[in-house]
Amino acid sequence: MKKQIVYIHGADSFDSYEDYIKYLKETEFSLDWFVQKKKWKMSLGEKLGDEFQILMPDMPNKFNAVYQEWKIWFEKMIPFINDGVILVGHSQGGTFLAKYLSENIYPKKIGALMLVAPPHTDTPDIGNFKLVGTRHGASPLENISAQCQEIHLFQSKDDPIVPYSEIERYQKDLPTAKLHIFEDRGHFLQEIFPEIIEEIKNIG
Repeated sequence: MKKQIVYIHGADSFDSYEDYIKYLKETEFSLDWFVQKKKWKMSLGEKLGDEFQILMPDMPNKFNAVYQEWKIWFEKMIPFINDGVILVGHSQGGTFLAKYLSENIYPKKIGALMLVAPPHTDTPDIGNFKLVGTRHGASPLENISAQCQEIHLFQSKDDPIVPYSEIERYQKDLPTAKLHIFEDRGHFLQEIFPEIIEEIKNIG
């Protein structure tokens, strides 16, 4: 049986519809925004080989994502998921996985959780994906470690979107996670990401 990887992409979210409309009106574009680029997620299957099955759901409304909508869509995949699945979330996709696993018990065994440049609470435009503790003094992510055999956090110090302080919050909330820090990867939009390929291959 092939090892499964579920990749959850990033998105934008807003606190109100008015904020979303303002974003659409005021955001300035350049031609570069519309040029299709090859990103590392698209080569996961090629780099990992035939023993892996790569699942990449298109999550709803990525320009104005709502957590509850993503939760519904994500759960529709569960009947097709095998034990030992590797969950990979990039940017707000990582925040979604963290929030979901902190609030829910996933019915399949999770081989690894890999969060790449994930916002936590203080990154702009993450709407109701923010991670908030359920009671005074509790880590909002306290339920995750018990569900995941391994947890990996990837962050670059020069990320122009997610402040470095966000990964420090994750590190505090998930003290057993393996931290992978880079100096020059920005928001991890490159064509290749050999480090995550190596870590995935090493997962038992």
